[in-house]
Amino acid sequence: MAWIKTKFEGVWIFEPKIWKDDRGYFLETFTATSMPEEISNISFVQDNEAKSTRGVLRGLHYQLPPYDQTKLVRCVVGEVLDVIVDVRPDSATYGQHLSVILNEIGKKQLFVPKGFAHSYVVLSETAIFAYKCDNYYAPQQEGGLLYSDPNLGIDWIIPNNELIVSEKDKNLPLFGNHKTFL
Repeated sequence: MAWIKTKFEGVWIFEPKIWKDDRGYFLETFTATSMPEEISNISFVQDNEAKSTRGVLRGLHYQLPPYDQTKLVRCVVGEVLDVIVDVRPDSATYGQHLSVILNEIGKKQLFVPKGFAHSYVVLSETAIFAYKCDNYYAPQQEGGLLYSDPNLGIDWIIPNNELIVSEKDKNLPLFGNHKTFL
């Protein structure tokens, strides 16, 4: 297992060891004792799973304190472009984003700490996306960013006219007008 630190404070990419043979494969998708020391105090309380078709874009979402969430995300079936945006005002990477391809082949996961807006778009015909959260969903504490905000400069890979986005997500604010994460 490899935990790879990114330029974003607290954000890690997890590359699990995959054991393959003629029967298929085996891997550990989560082991608390393998986590880097600086994030080893996380206790996940909720697992979520979503199935979507090609072009579905979900996000960019976050929750405000005290209901903010740390997530460990992965693509179980298919392939997605996973994107996070730093919404921590005091961060050196505030307003910057990270894009990572997650798929069923490499089994990579992304560790997303509190203070990041999260989103993904499905690149394959279908995808099953799963994630662990360290806090429960609290709709009254939702925040979000408009996925197409030109100031964020996110390349979603799929052309804009092929994206399938909920009305709620189409109406999220631009980065400069979002609910401040404090």
